[in-house]
Amino acid sequence: MISRTLISYKRNIRRFVDDIFERLFKSGMFSLTVITFVWIAVFLYVIFYYTYVPISSHVRPIHLQIAACDDNFKLCAYPSAHVRLTKRNQLLMKGQQYKFRIQLEMPESPVNMKLGMFMVCVQLKDKIGFLTSQSCRSNMLHYSSDIIQKSKIIVFFPLFLFGGKEEKQIVNFELYSDFTEDQNHPVTDVYVEVQTRNIELYSANLYINAHLVGLRYFMYHWPITSAIFGISISLFVIFFTMSLSFYHNFFVNTADDSREMADSCLSNLWFKILSIVKFVPLFFKCTCYFTK
Repeated sequence: MISRTLISYKRNIRRFVDDIFERLFKSGMFSLTVITFVWIAVFLYVIFYYTYVPISSHVRPIHLQIAACDDNFKLCAYPSAHVRLTKRNQLLMKGQQYKFRIQLEMPESPVNMKLGMFMVCVQLKDKIGFLTSQSCRSNMLHYSSDIIQKSKIIVFFPLFLFGGKEEKQIVNFELYSDFTEDQNHPVTDVYVEVQTRNIELYSANLYINAHLVGLRYFMYHWPITSAIFGISISLFVIFFTMSLSFYHNFFVNTADDSREMADSCLSNLWFKILSIVKFVPLFFKCTCYFTK
């Protein structure tokens, strides 16, 4: 009696332990599957983001080349520069609008203040030197009277003295506001020319900014919200696809097997019925013969 109780107790314990291990295994497999699907969704969203959303800004320094005359310090030609955007075949994204802007850092020197308006021109070329587009824009330094300049020097004298502020201005030239490149001739090189010989510069930079609209604007300015939506949509698509696959492999195949079994049973039944029907006339003949 005691041995039977112990055996029953051991079986119950083993069954309980097996049930716990089975549940742990199923929970682990379910968690691993969910984590795998989540990482797949994140990977798909990252690929879509870097494929669909362009780089918002490209900055290239402009190193202007000058040619000084031998007899004086004036320039004999317009300052010009060649800016290589990329060594690859393409930098800008297809179908995306861009803004091209050149920024000149100019000192408020007497030469520049007497300069007045001047032009900055650019030529956009592809890798083989084909001219894609060209544009010119004019601008000038902001005017300040002698009283304003002297007042500014007096007010900001400590900053000027210790290098916290300089007597300079930033002059911007927006050469393109909605440039879309030709896919047959993608832009890889920019040629810049400042059309004045009497100019003094600290530095010059080329800015290319993407004009984002629609979904690209939303994905760039609200990355966390768009990532949540994108990953959720990817998870929904993955789970929906897996559900369809499971339904097709389990229910449809099971239904096909059941249909095949039903068809085979019906065919066997009809075969038996036909066999019985064949023996019915023979049975009646025999019955009539013996009744005579």
